[in-house]
Amino acid sequence: MMPDPREVRSPKARAAEQLAQLHALFPETAQMSDISELAALPVLRKGELCASQAVTPPLGALRAQNVSHIFQSPGPIYEPGGLAPDYWRLGRFLRAIGVEAGSVVQNTFAYHFTPAGMMFESAARAHGMTVFPAGPGNTAAQAEVAASIGTTAYIGTPDYLATILDKGAELGLDLSRITHAAVSAGPLFPQTRQAYADRGITCRQCYATADAGLIAYESSDCTDGMIIDEDVIVEIVTPGTGTPVTQGEIGEVLVTVLNPDNPLLRFSTGDLSAFMAAGDTPCGRTNRRIVGWRGRADQAAKVKGMFIRPEQVATLVARHADVARARVEVTRADGADHIAVQVETDGGDADAIAASVNDILKLRADVTLLAPGALPRDGVVIADLRPIES
Repeated sequence: MMPDPREVRSPKARAAEQLAQLHALFPETAQMSDISELAALPVLRKGELCASQAVTPPLGALRAQNVSHIFQSPGPIYEPGGLAPDYWRLGRFLRAIGVEAGSVVQNTFAYHFTPAGMMFESAARAHGMTVFPAGPGNTAAQAEVAASIGTTAYIGTPDYLATILDKGAELGLDLSRITHAAVSAGPLFPQTRQAYADRGITCRQCYATADAGLIAYESSDCTDGMIIDEDVIVEIVTPGTGTPVTQGEIGEVLVTVLNPDNPLLRFSTGDLSAFMAAGDTPCGRTNRRIVGWRGRADQAAKVKGMFIRPEQVATLVARHADVARARVEVTRADGADHIAVQVETDGGDADAIAASVNDILKLRADVTLLAPGALPRDGVVIADLRPIES
């Protein structure tokens, strides 16, 4: 399906329009002249959101309005939903992979507590698709329904479609009308994608969260990275900080969501990803792309009853101007936990850095000074290398 005009606008035009949206939605951005200046503003983390919701229930620090639903995700965190067409913007993803108006969509995401089912339902209905609200589980019934109503598009986790197709084959059902699969909430492995392609099914994935809605997506012609949604500004920062990483480096994903009914400013998803190098996409969409999910940024490790968190590592780096980055590794030997702190520095004071480590972590640690560039750029600031107890 052809991109819409916003998806093919020039990067300059996109930046200018998004800056105007920022000014309209967030008074604290009024003096900004460039989107890059977002880096000077504080990060909203899920822990802070949980705390604010405990004080001011149910939505706390969120600036939501026109709320028609409240959902709960693990934490617990409460998220708003609204009746605006395609409130979570997932229709952009469905259309980009070729699901058209008139399609019969079988939505296997849950409809209770978390908003996943409603997120995709609102998208499908807003774009003229007919939805069967299947929810998860009951595989035999899923296959029978798909055969009976002529399901043409599957929505759900990447692997559950295979389970439905196998059950359909076992029951002698014709599921050949399923030609598209919109998947999320799990890894889409290349062999899984190919297996669906071999059956004539175009399977594509998106990156979306209950808090932010659609963040990035594949299109029917682009599976090399995920294209960032037009109503989201994505930043990749060093975990535990708000400081942008260099191009291509893995870091923590922050999203600013330009949704008037639920605007979010520099919200941490807790996920790791990286920007891809700029370049043309086969589908013609011009927004930046990310490489997809690369792990979790909330890398807390509990040692001797105390947590070590990425924010503490960020404090260590900020305290010393000659420290570029740091990494904590936790190991276990001879029945005891050991903490090693590796610090990239160009001529830093070893004693002063060690004193800061002890002050910030409140735990004894071995400190090693490394040359700039020695640590891997993998987004890991706390590596818990202790064996899992059986």
